[in-house]
Amino acid sequence: MKERLEALRDAAFKEIQDNIDLNELEELRVKFLGKKGEITKILRDMGKLSAEMRPVIGQMANEVRADLENKINETKEILKTKAKEQRIDSETIDITVNTKDIKRGHRHPLIQTAEELEDLFISMGFSVVTGPEIETVENNFDALNSPDNHPSRDLSDTFYINDELLLRTHTSPVQIRSMKKYGAPLRIVSAGRTFRYDDVDDTHSPMFHQLEGLVVDENISMANLIHTLDIFIKELFGDDMKTRYRPHHFPFTEPSAEVDVTCIECRGEGCPACNFTGWSMELLGCGMVHPQVLENCGIDSEKYTGFAFGMGIDRIAMVKYGIKDIRLLFENDNRFLEQF
Repeated sequence: MKERLEALRDAAFKEIQDNIDLNELEELRVKFLGKKGEITKILRDMGKLSAEMRPVIGQMANEVRADLENKINETKEILKTKAKEQRIDSETIDITVNTKDIKRGHRHPLIQTAEELEDLFISMGFSVVTGPEIETVENNFDALNSPDNHPSRDLSDTFYINDELLLRTHTSPVQIRSMKKYGAPLRIVSAGRTFRYDDVDDTHSPMFHQLEGLVVDENISMANLIHTLDIFIKELFGDDMKTRYRPHHFPFTEPSAEVDVTCIECRGEGCPACNFTGWSMELLGCGMVHPQVLENCGIDSEKYTGFAFGMGIDRIAMVKYGIKDIRLLFENDNRFLEQF
């Protein structure tokens, strides 16, 4: 058995000395030192040895194993060094390349707007959460208190995948998921793509972007909602901007309101852009979270109240940058995008 161990060591050293790479070296390690390797095979015959010879052979086997491990580790370091040197030689940078004609990209105006909105709400203590674009009917409609006969459930308004799944029509399902997962108190915003069966024109698209916010806690009132949105509008558009709240109806909030802001062109003086009203088009919707929605998510509506709001990121970008046609945001025309 001594001869077998010595022959194994000599054979292994010879194979390791040959011109091999790291992968082949690992294969040799497994071949000689692995659980089913050559040394293990030899040691299986230890039972045939006398009691005097077993410790002698055992010690020799350990020495052979240590010699092979050291040889493999030394060879591995040599191969790594060679590979690094070759990579350095092949990755030489040509500093003579002309970079004057290279055009640098930048954030798309929609992405710029979404990130600015998220940063604003983060500074106000909100957390940013995300959710899937393929949603369940339960999260998109049922848990949000939308009745079975609500127009948004029609095939003519929503893209259904099957009876249980659809392309989300708003980012409100993220609020449902968050309330079910985290409970109350909660203060979040979520942004992302949404889908509705709309005809394409200068203000509508079947794919658009929304940002929605939700606050749930004890003693939350409409005053908290108005104060939050007023701060948001002033931070986004300027301190001279005013807001106007008009009664509305959303099945998931009660009471509900739509929010108008001062015309960004004339700052409330009246101009053709706002039809001389001094107000821009409706910017967002909001309201107090309906108690049934809280209960649907396992939150005690007797203890907690909350407010929610939602806005089209596309519409915010259009108001902010004076864009008249939403299609410009999706056509990827560099002549348009390079302005931002």
